[in-house]
Amino acid sequence: MKFDGYRIACRIDGKDVRLISRNGKDWTSDFPEVREAAAHLQVRRAFLDGELAVMLPDGRTSFQGLQNVIGSAPPRDLVYFVFDLLHLNGQDIARLPLERRKARLKRLLQSPGSTHLIHYTDHVIGRGPEFFQQACRHGLEGIVSKRRDLPYRAGRSRFWLKAKCVKRQEFVIGGFTDPAGSRLGIGALLLGVYDPAGSLLFAGKVGTGFAQKNAQVIRHRLDPLQQNECPFATPPEGRLLRGTHWVRPALVAEVVFTEWTDDGKIRQPSFQGLRADKSPKDVHREEPASTPSASGRGGKGALGGG
Repeated sequence: MKFDGYRIACRIDGKDVRLISRNGKDWTSDFPEVREAAAHLQVRRAFLDGELAVMLPDGRTSFQGLQNVIGSAPPRDLVYFVFDLLHLNGQDIARLPLERRKARLKRLLQSPGSTHLIHYTDHVIGRGPEFFQQACRHGLEGIVSKRRDLPYRAGRSRFWLKAKCVKRQEFVIGGFTDPAGSRLGIGALLLGVYDPAGSLLFAGKVGTGFAQKNAQVIRHRLDPLQQNECPFATPPEGRLLRGTHWVRPALVAEVVFTEWTDDGKIRQPSFQGLRADKSPKDVHREEPASTPSASGRGGKGALGGG
């Protein structure tokens, strides 16, 4: 399953445990209960890869739920879903095929000292289309498919693919408008994505999905970033040019939407939350990938799951 949270690596070196986001931010102090649980694993040194999320009662994960618990005091419904193991007690596990890495990971997470807070992420071999349909039917965000015969490879590749049940991705915030009526904080966020040349392209605006408290928090984050210059390569036209506050493109928003228009804008967007684990320069328009044909249950196949 594709989880709806923050991608977090966990480095264990004796009693020293660090939780690191994919853009290198240290999240250890934000999630002390995860650090404590990892410190009790029966291992001297390890490097885990996984997703930190909030679990809903029905088993789904919630990105908005994670936004709500960050900075709050325990108890919190956090789960660290671990799906890969790159280092174990001095051994370079990353060079092993994924299935062997996960076998060692499973043994580690089933050892004495493990807790429900750190959860081994199981998988399905083959039957990708069926698994994807089931995920969408149960209201999940989607699935992740990986080549089970390959070593670990950092970065994007065609051997580790996301299939989403809804259109959803990150966008860079390049501006905002003032709220109208009784609304507080912000009216809408102006969004963009970077093209291969490094230019920030305007992708539309989002004005729904904000809880009033969140809108005020976002405004507090945006105010210090205000600047006179429009950060988009081609400024928006019409009413958006009047009364818009331009900001330095330093914040990333997660947005759900229905489709891309022919002129590169998103339709019917809804704000989900800010992504503190993503660097703005890494935000590009996500395109459907043409995947290699599945080889069923046998052979190299595909391994589905986080």
